[in-house]
Amino acid sequence: MVQELKPISKIASKVQASTTLTIDAMFKEMKLNGIDVVGFGAGEPDFPTPDRIKDAAITAIFKNKTKYTPASGLPKLKKAVCYRFKQDFDLDYEPNQIVVTSGAKHVLYTALQVLCDYHDEVIIGAPYWVSYSEMVRQAGAIPVLCEAGEEHHFKIEPAALEAVITDKTKVFMMNSPSNPTGMVYTKEELAAIAEVCCRHNLYVIADDIYSNLIYDGLEFYSLAQFGEDMKNRTIVVNGVSKSYAMTGWRIGYAACNPYLAKMMSNYLSHSISNPCSVSQYAAIEALTGPQNDIEEMRKAFELRRNHLVERMNRIDGVSCLKPQGAFYVMMNMKSFIGKTMYGHVIESDEDFAQLFLEKGLVATVPCTSFAAPGYIRWSYATSMEEIDKGLDRLEAFIKNA
Repeated sequence: MVQELKPISKIASKVQASTTLTIDAMFKEMKLNGIDVVGFGAGEPDFPTPDRIKDAAITAIFKNKTKYTPASGLPKLKKAVCYRFKQDFDLDYEPNQIVVTSGAKHVLYTALQVLCDYHDEVIIGAPYWVSYSEMVRQAGAIPVLCEAGEEHHFKIEPAALEAVITDKTKVFMMNSPSNPTGMVYTKEELAAIAEVCCRHNLYVIADDIYSNLIYDGLEFYSLAQFGEDMKNRTIVVNGVSKSYAMTGWRIGYAACNPYLAKMMSNYLSHSISNPCSVSQYAAIEALTGPQNDIEEMRKAFELRRNHLVERMNRIDGVSCLKPQGAFYVMMNMKSFIGKTMYGHVIESDEDFAQLFLEKGLVATVPCTSFAAPGYIRWSYATSMEEIDKGLDRLEAFIKNA
């Protein structure tokens, strides 16, 4: 007789699977089964990692650079990160302020583990990337949403932020350019948010992973740029995944004050030991070598965005704002709520996305889990041909319903 086991942790039992990874897994399984499905779910560039970066990794392998490294990253990589922050954002950091981890997602997770005690409140600017709230819960803290609707271009305002701050609030998390909205905060908007954060003595986690993917000639600003007080309380999160098409290499990094960096490093020393050594050498080349490959990808994404937005806004029943960065479009499908399509009543964006996958053979991401019910996220990190194929199928899906 097998004895019934004790329950797992209450925190773990409440963690939900990533919606984006679940959709992407379904898409890949359908492809493997020979189904002609088009995927817009995954948040990763479709471009290959540039050759110069792959060559650096190969060289590292043949030079036997395959041993343990310091827990928070190679000193040479930390210097490269400092160099990139100075070149791109005019932010001055020293190597002892840099923490390298296995992807930007792991930076976010580690930062929350270090900052949060049980029942601390963490404010999340919404719509938000689905993993934020789950990571907050994994740290034993409570996610508190500060929401901004389409009428505000999905960007939170200082008064809205202030309204959800309590004596339990410890951290504010924000993402610009945003996943899933693609919206970018202006210098003036960030300055106003920084003032609120400093006045209420909040830590800030600034997820800047899409900082190099900005369109229409706009300029990127990080919250850490708004004075020494703001810089001291901010953990800036970035990495090589999006800008350099290195999602699978799993290298992200944080820039913060030396004490926070030491605490994060201590945490990492007991969790992952160190990020992949070969990937670190590849990241050094990515950050210090020629940057023209970034601009080539950025231009391609901008052309795709323009085409996708223009076509989508000509399709009856759906609409979208024009994103200013990243590679996502939020499609408003609220007009279909309550209607019957293919014999099914559409009660949510999740119903629409599921039916679109089954009948239209297009994989997208419903945004209820992003705190944006009534919207569907499309990633345009795919070819123009695939974009047109997906939009053709959207038109037919709606027309034939």
